Amino acid sequence: MPRLQVRHLGRVPYAEAYDLQRGLLGSGQDHVLILEHPATITLGRRADPANIIGDPTASGAEVIATDRGGDVTAHGPGQLVAYAIVSLGEDLSAIPQHAHRMEDAVIATVGAFVDPADVGGIGRLEGHPGVWVGIETANPAKVSAMGIRTEVVAGARRTLHGVSLNVDIDLSLFSTIVPCGIAGRPVTSLRSLGSTASMAEVGAVLASAMADALAPGRQCEVASVLPIGEEVDRAIPVGSMLDRRLRAAGVEPRDGLALGARKPEWLRIPVRRGGGFESTRSVIGDLDLVTVCEEAGCPNIFECWADGTATFMVNGDRCTRACAFCLIDTRKPLALDATEPARVAEAVSRMGLAHAVVTCVARDDLPDGGAGAIAATILAIRERCPETKVEVLISDLRGDAEDLDLIVRARPDVLNHNIETVARLQRAVRPSAGYARSLTVLARARAAGLVTKSGIMVGLGETDDEVVTTLRDLAAVGVQLVTIGQYLRPTADHAPIARHVDPATFDWLAAQGAAMGLTHVQSSPLTRSSYHARDAADSAEPVALRRSTVPG
Repeated sequence: MPRLQVRHLGRVPYAEAYDLQRGLLGSGQDHVLILEHPATITLGRRADPANIIGDPTASGAEVIATDRGGDVTAHGPGQLVAYAIVSLGEDLSAIPQHAHRMEDAVIATVGAFVDPADVGGIGRLEGHPGVWVGIETANPAKVSAMGIRTEVVAGARRTLHGVSLNVDIDLSLFSTIVPCGIAGRPVTSLRSLGSTASMAEVGAVLASAMADALAPGRQCEVASVLPIGEEVDRAIPVGSMLDRRLRAAGVEPRDGLALGARKPEWLRIPVRRGGGFESTRSVIGDLDLVTVCEEAGCPNIFECWADGTATFMVNGDRCTRACAFCLIDTRKPLALDATEPARVAEAVSRMGLAHAVVTCVARDDLPDGGAGAIAATILAIRERCPETKVEVLISDLRGDAEDLDLIVRARPDVLNHNIETVARLQRAVRPSAGYARSLTVLARARAAGLVTKSGIMVGLGETDDEVVTTLRDLAAVGVQLVTIGQYLRPTADHAPIARHVDPATFDWLAAQGAAMGLTHVQSSPLTRSSYHARDAADSAEPVALRRSTVPG
């Protein structure tokens, strides 16, 4: 029986969470996503705009119309949201049954932290979806709202959206709306009811209750990102920020391999400086280009350059982020060079590349995150070398869908965005990025009909099972191509290597990915994102996910 995939994703903007649900909808797998949103007011399909009675944007809240059922409600930090993307039976009666199961999970969760006798009972209120406290009194208060949607996908009725549970949310946000369109009924939270439980504690109980309600008797696979900012600082007060984040993620930096530790045989790289290597270096130097091969210290530079291939890095050589695994310069970035796209295209022409790979630094300082320059580079290569396939390896563009669309409209043959590591280690090694955001970028690109690709490093402190879980999540959002390689520590200031993964394990991970339906898994100690990129791309199909969608 298929497992229920439960993911604790931290704080995720509403639009990203929605597109991630959409990406998972066609996977056929059952998921529960547990997360928080920034301050957001959402209006369901039947919402009355008059139920927004104040100005929620004055306090920074975003107002979004969505396709779930129900009226208007509020989300924000301190509120857990559980989104269920699961398959139901064909009978439409399964829809209210699903809603009741989700309410049952919330009732069980609230009851784990609040004594029903102390609050006048916990349960449903006739005619009003969600979960209420004080149902045995004259003035019940809502602690959980609900809004769901179902669609028929490949012959199966699937669910979207779910329930929210107020744990420690700022309840003043609800004063700007008529919550759920129900006038005169108060909204409360676990904190207001006397609970001192943390978000993590409540989230763990909610996840277990959701599994019991939605998938009784089935095995669950759980993966979690970690809290951010002050929560990590309070938990692990000693050491550098990187050390504190690693310890919070369950990795002890002192247990890592010494920087100068002898590498196993499978990580020793022969130097090949033949004619092909020198020719590639000459073209790159003549056109004053930057390659990630050099900037990131890629171990395959001799092999690839000798074969006449290189990965061009655009938007400069300085990154606005400081990931714990990356060697690229993090000084203040310089202005973009408008001639760069044409110079990259010229290099592709001179080198006679059938498959060109273009990557970039993160440019959070630019209004479009550097997306426009990447699109311009794709178009310049296409104009100069129309037969060349173009693969781009992009940043997450801060999750901005419009910026991503600039690149999508240029129609690269492959869109690669690396998730880099497992959920548990995201905050530690890429604190400016996020697991959910990376999955969303890939889901959006796949929904647009592009071949999508991602990469994972191993040796940062993850387990093999966690890597398999990450592969399963990538496959679920439609990724076709995956690279898996050994993390190699660039300097003593970077995250330590927790282990050297042996070649047999890489082979096993590749087999696991293939069994999930991934088209191509390039997995070996020296694999990097663009290693053997042409072979991988040739095995994939740029076909959008086909869905038969009927609103429920």
